[in-house]
Amino acid sequence: MTQEDLRHLFRAVGDGSGLSHSNTYYEEELALAFRNRGMPLEGLRYDITPTGMHYLLIHFDIPAADADSWQLDIGGLVSNPISLSMADIRQRPRVTMPVTMECAGNGRARLNPRPVSQPWLLEAIGTAEWAGTPLRGVLEEAGVGSSAVELVFTGSDEGVQGGEAQLYQRSLTVNDAMRDEVMLAYEMNGAPLEPQHGYPLRLIVPGWYGMTSVKWLNTIEAVSEPFTGYQMDQTYRYKTSPDDPGEPVSTMRVRALMIPPGIPDFMTRTRLMDASAVVLSGKAWAGRLGVTQVEVSVDDGMNWQQATLGKQVGQFAWRNWSFEWDAKPGRHYLSVRATDEQGNVQPSAQPWTLQGMGNNLVQRVEVIVR
Repeated sequence: MTQEDLRHLFRAVGDGSGLSHSNTYYEEELALAFRNRGMPLEGLRYDITPTGMHYLLIHFDIPAADADSWQLDIGGLVSNPISLSMADIRQRPRVTMPVTMECAGNGRARLNPRPVSQPWLLEAIGTAEWAGTPLRGVLEEAGVGSSAVELVFTGSDEGVQGGEAQLYQRSLTVNDAMRDEVMLAYEMNGAPLEPQHGYPLRLIVPGWYGMTSVKWLNTIEAVSEPFTGYQMDQTYRYKTSPDDPGEPVSTMRVRALMIPPGIPDFMTRTRLMDASAVVLSGKAWAGRLGVTQVEVSVDDGMNWQQATLGKQVGQFAWRNWSFEWDAKPGRHYLSVRATDEQGNVQPSAQPWTLQGMGNNLVQRVEVIVR
């Protein structure tokens, strides 16, 4: 491929003339995008995502917090209501665990029509090593009553959503909250939580989409009926219309992502690379399930070839994969998909939902080989 060929291929994208203007974004979406951030996909090269690269979503404001005066109150239908300081929590048994966390709305910006909210593409993902104490031990000490069906977790961040003033609250069934891996976390990647990641204390629920891991956690309440707060009943549901109550969003769906090869065009992120034998690589995950297969397709998205599975970073963390590709000159489209241990495969056409939740569409990367 000559330099003139290359200039021709990039002419439309290099000056921005090849960009699509059909998907107009609202000012409010841009404001959300500036407050929040995704992980650059080249960050997939790290088994543990550096804290500054990990995706971030903040529903309301980052609250002011002081670890020295922070208290976690556990009450409701318990036999022994307790209040724990951060010093109390740090004295409890300590565990560390790598956990892959993905926003439930990851990929919604690619839907048509696009749900108006945080406009994620593919980057709302990250894997951190969290440290804290198992939630189960705290709940056992509090003595959750037999009439309790759920535990409500309340953070100190407050705002308005859906016309309703609220603290951010999510719930789990007692059985889910009692799982061994669920933790009260106070460290991320070997350091105290940063303010935007929930300092000084947050919930970590491995395998679930990120909305479940309540930040700035200060209250746990055992209740006798399923919790119907806004973040459970009105959002984070697989709805197909405003009148559809939808099924609740819970554990992460299977997904694989590729480290984009070569170098990017500034505006379009189309990749440029030299003709050669290259190794494509990335990460795959499936919530609580294992990943059993990763496949790569070159150009047509129909003929799939097996990638090689590498090590899994942790029981609830992503798994490495790699694929050898003989890159020939021309324009190519690389696709990657994963399969979990229950046989679920990433879709080639993403089902549409009103809120744009649980998107795990096959990734497609455009590459120009010179």
